[in-house]
Amino acid sequence: MSSIYEKIKAIAPDVTIEENGLSMIVVPSKEMPLVATYLSEKESFDSLVALIGNDWGESLGVVYIIDSTKTNERVVLKTSTTDKENPTLYSVANVWQSADLNEREVYDFFGIRFIGHPDMRRIFLREDWKGYPLRKDYDASPEANPVPVTNEYNADTTISLQEQEDGTIKEEERVIFSPEDYVVNIGPQHPATHGVMRFRTAIEGETIKKIDPVCGYIHRGIEKLAEGLTYPQTLHFTDRLDYLSAHQNRHALCMCIEEAMGIEVPERAKYIRTIMDELSRIGSHLLLYSTLCMDLGSITAFIYGFRDRDKVLDIFDDTCGGRLIMNYNKIGGVMADIHPDFVTKVKNFIKYMPKGLEEYHALFSGNVIAKNRMVGVGVLSKEDAIKYGIFGPTGRASGWANDVRKLEPYGVYDKVDFEQVVLTEGDTYARYMIRLKEIEQSMHIIEQLIDNIPEGDYAAKTKPIIKLPEGNYFKRVEGARGAFGVYIESKGDKTPYRMKFVSQGLNLIGAVDHITRDTKIADLIAIGGSLDYVIPDIDR
Repeated sequence: MSSIYEKIKAIAPDVTIEENGLSMIVVPSKEMPLVATYLSEKESFDSLVALIGNDWGESLGVVYIIDSTKTNERVVLKTSTTDKENPTLYSVANVWQSADLNEREVYDFFGIRFIGHPDMRRIFLREDWKGYPLRKDYDASPEANPVPVTNEYNADTTISLQEQEDGTIKEEERVIFSPEDYVVNIGPQHPATHGVMRFRTAIEGETIKKIDPVCGYIHRGIEKLAEGLTYPQTLHFTDRLDYLSAHQNRHALCMCIEEAMGIEVPERAKYIRTIMDELSRIGSHLLLYSTLCMDLGSITAFIYGFRDRDKVLDIFDDTCGGRLIMNYNKIGGVMADIHPDFVTKVKNFIKYMPKGLEEYHALFSGNVIAKNRMVGVGVLSKEDAIKYGIFGPTGRASGWANDVRKLEPYGVYDKVDFEQVVLTEGDTYARYMIRLKEIEQSMHIIEQLIDNIPEGDYAAKTKPIIKLPEGNYFKRVEGARGAFGVYIESKGDKTPYRMKFVSQGLNLIGAVDHITRDTKIADLIAIGGSLDYVIPDIDR
């Protein structure tokens, strides 16, 4: 950090450094475009990991967590404005494409408008929503902010703030869809949108010309709710985000809190957590197999996949008391020890599953019709995967080796041997195949751990009241869809000042328009299924 700080200071003398948990380089708003461009072009910081809006009372601003895919270095930037009546910051969407929807999210909840951003519309809340819910002074009373009951209207134009040569900021109207565009709605009630997601889709004949995603149909205000809850009380939210990565999500939040407090998790708990994470990954990938096959017309494959996923859920039920919402990880370890039959059932499943995979390939992978629907369809290049922040299996299907388990080992991943599966085709078929290959690797990981779970405590003793030291903390894990991160800003209280869940879903949605341009409308179904986004993961 010190080296990159000195380099940035050489081109932007007014930057400072803030050491408070995370080492942050504080950048004046005016210098943010210069610093962002320098980091991307000169220092190879090409991966925007997180973009986090915040209200610090006297100012509003953003924290950026940025990685270099070449050196695996990380830099954290912070910028802000004291103008809370008309807050503006400079956009970095022209540097890191993944900032596009993330900046719109910040505008939606904090009211910060980004200069140079092409589309300053809300993305979760209605355009006629009053106020910005994640501000500390937000008034949610029905009198001040009545909930609209009329039909939502989506404008076909948007506003972009552009800086003029004399330094003034001018609003420019930009067209989303012109009157000549034929726009159809895919969703929100459509089985292949994987939940209540709506794609406003401009088509020419059967060809997609543009997609405008509309999110927020099931948004629950989880990050706002977290600000009024104690740290143990926030844990239950994680199972309700990407519900197919419930164990991994909760693992990330627990690790973030544990690292901030200096809690040493017992070795037995680490083994159990890692095994549960991999079982979750298998279960999630089996669901993708099942639903993608069903979307493309193979009901038999769907039934086979669900049959085998049920075996994983039965294992969860025995130990956790739940099949989908497990509430199993806790601060310091896990809620309870594994079921007496856990080891036997896991070993039986690992022995059984290779035969299941053979059936999947026989049923679907080699099917001529299936391959015609997937091979060469919805191609995402490695460069675009990085640009759009597409981590996880989807990014690895495009040749980007980004597995958090390898890059930032946690649990006991540093004690096991496994292959980071990487394919290069970047199409729908590669995204399908990589899930099946990752199931094999997950079984390999579990095989190495299941007979070696150490004896001892399954949880560390913690204080009755959890208070994080003042500072900023960030931790991430490899979820079933990709990197899942947790950012916490603490003021030393028993409740978080700011808790941000950095999910993969929004970035996946952000890439849909790019991937589907000039493809057939029928291909949208297969492409969306292969991206594997989960709506509650987006609508937090």
